[in-house]
Amino acid sequence: MGVQYLWSCHQGMMESMDVDTRLLRYFVAVAEELSFTRAAERLFVSQPALSKQIRQLENELRTPVFVRTKRDVSLTPAGHALLPVARKVLDVWQAGLRDTRTAASTAARVVRVGFQATAAGPLTTAARTEFARLQPGVVVEPKRFDWGGEADALRDGLADVAFVWLPADTSGLDLEVVRVEQRMVGMAAAHHLANQETVSIMDLLTEPIMWTPLAPRPWVDWWAVNPRPDGSEPVWGPQNANVEEMLENVASGLGICISPQSMAAYYGRPDLVWRPIPDIEPLRIALAWPETSSSQLVAAYVEVVRTLAEGMSADGDEAQPVR
Repeated sequence: MGVQYLWSCHQGMMESMDVDTRLLRYFVAVAEELSFTRAAERLFVSQPALSKQIRQLENELRTPVFVRTKRDVSLTPAGHALLPVARKVLDVWQAGLRDTRTAASTAARVVRVGFQATAAGPLTTAARTEFARLQPGVVVEPKRFDWGGEADALRDGLADVAFVWLPADTSGLDLEVVRVEQRMVGMAAAHHLANQETVSIMDLLTEPIMWTPLAPRPWVDWWAVNPRPDGSEPVWGPQNANVEEMLENVASGLGICISPQSMAAYYGRPDLVWRPIPDIEPLRIALAWPETSSSQLVAAYVEVVRTLAEGMSADGDEAQPVR
């Protein structure tokens, strides 16, 4: 995909260029991190691939945008000039994608609800049922995103509203916390901690923990409780791309996982055991939507979730929703 913009070179010549928005996104990441290593981790690409893309951008611009030494990375004057332009182009393009996709779903009377794994537990299903009752003729499309992808999906227009597991980057979104769930440790049924009623995070210091490179690193660290209360780093176990891979590795005894209470209920299997971890903070689940949204259907869905969450709290639901 390309975005047309004008680049004024240092000799005063005006050239018309088509620049891939991916190149601009890579440039912005390196410019903000001032490190190819950190930028590659943030973008989930290899460092050689990132370096190649930046060289392609510099070739198209006919000027370097970074000064690279063995110790650091800095912006050239051209790089400093390009950074605000690149940010603006990416913001405009993302907004255009979001508005286009949202307009299409609105015209079709569809509400796309983003979630990952178990979303907000029983609240998710209850909200879909009640919304369908109140809004006959409107289709609710569940859209699953793995490992912290719900917020980006909202910003990219791939969902109209979503249940977002916090902490997360919620910039550009409105949100309300609608549910709180205790975090649990999942382990093989034969695990030496399986007979305990509860498990302390300190009991897990030497246990390999499942993780994914597909999620933002702060998200991974929060779920792994990194650092641990004693300042130590978790023992990192096998990687996984989705919930099913994670649980298969856990059931095989290759590691443990830390997951929300609803996952323990919805992903029950005889070779797994789930135990509460009472000495770490719980998961907060928010209902989120783009702050620019003017959709009456989104507003109606938010109101349904809000009302149901309050009712669950009043009924003393075990995983307490909060406002």
